[in-house]
Amino acid sequence: MPRQVFLYDPPDRFVAGTVGLPGRRTFFLQASSGPRVTSVSLEKTQVAALAERMDELLDEVVRRTGGNAPVPAVAPAEATDTAPLDVPVDEEFRVGTMALAWDGEEQRMIVEAQALVELEADSDEDLAEAEERLLQDEENGPPMLRVRLTGAQARAFAKRALDVVNAGRPPCPLCSLPLDPEGHVCPRQNGYRRQA
Repeated sequence: MPRQVFLYDPPDRFVAGTVGLPGRRTFFLQASSGPRVTSVSLEKTQVAALAERMDELLDEVVRRTGGNAPVPAVAPAEATDTAPLDVPVDEEFRVGTMALAWDGEEQRMIVEAQALVELEADSDEDLAEAEERLLQDEENGPPMLRVRLTGAQARAFAKRALDVVNAGRPPCPLCSLPLDPEGHVCPRQNGYRRQA
């Protein structure tokens, strides 16, 4: 079956968001252009890693170009998006592998999110080969969301994504694990139940 690629070049909107209450949230990336909307689910840590790495990559682009790339130092106020996810939120797939790149010719950030797949291999070499094939742009690969963003769109995405990640339960000051309203079992206190 041919690979399904959800391409947004450029999107009208590309955001990270959640559905559910803190502690039970499901995280999504959502791209839209006109009436077309694509939502993919992923882990909170993946959202955080994507946002942090995106900011780092944009900073590196600015540094290497001597500030000549069309990349703002911070997210422009006019690019800030605080609206909720577009509904209905229909998950196309769960994200397994993500990739980021900067297209110097087009001056665009490229974000790719591929569906989670089970790799079958008999040995470590076979597993490495299977992982390499997965990352190639093959016609028969897993479904993929590919989004091309301007520097301003990328900065705005990263800021919102980090805000979404940090909007959850507060971290324990000792172990950094999330605190539940009824407390949590803190490993740093040898299992003593810490109250929020």
